[in-house]
Amino acid sequence: MNAIDKAVLPDITLGQLLDGLAASPEAPLVFVYDGHPVKTGYHVTEVKAGAFSALDCGANPEAWSEMFVQLWDVDEDGRSHMPAGKFSAIIRKVSDHVRLDPAVKLTFEVSDGNRPMALYCASSPRMAEDKIEVALTARPASCKPRDRWLAENKGAKISCCNPADASQCCV
Repeated sequence: MNAIDKAVLPDITLGQLLDGLAASPEAPLVFVYDGHPVKTGYHVTEVKAGAFSALDCGANPEAWSEMFVQLWDVDEDGRSHMPAGKFSAIIRKVSDHVRLDPAVKLTFEVSDGNRPMALYCASSPRMAEDKIEVALTARPASCKPRDRWLAENKGAKISCCNPADASQCCV
């Protein structure tokens, strides 16, 4: 799959993630990013929901809601990976104070405390041996008019923002 095809795939939602974790709440939950698993002492340091309004590169108004889960990738206190049920309990606790829509776009923010925070989208949880793994892939920038055009035209190739193609995409 190339970057263009990947850009138009839907993201997993919070509801889909929690549904996948519910099958094995005692299993360790391991997020995998940049080719390696999070350390055993990782923390969920923040969960936030936001509503955004923007103007895209085609001068189209955009509006969406998104939820961010911030992971601090550290190894502290000789702990093991967090059980899936504990992660779900953290989300439930947050939902007591912050309106979390299970259908919104889900983004993970991950840092080890030294490197800058990076944004990731999540795959569906899967059982791998005795643990639940959720693969996180870097969230690339994208051109929303191009993504819409690609979705409507089932993956046809376009050189978006090329002056010859500007009428189909960007201004």
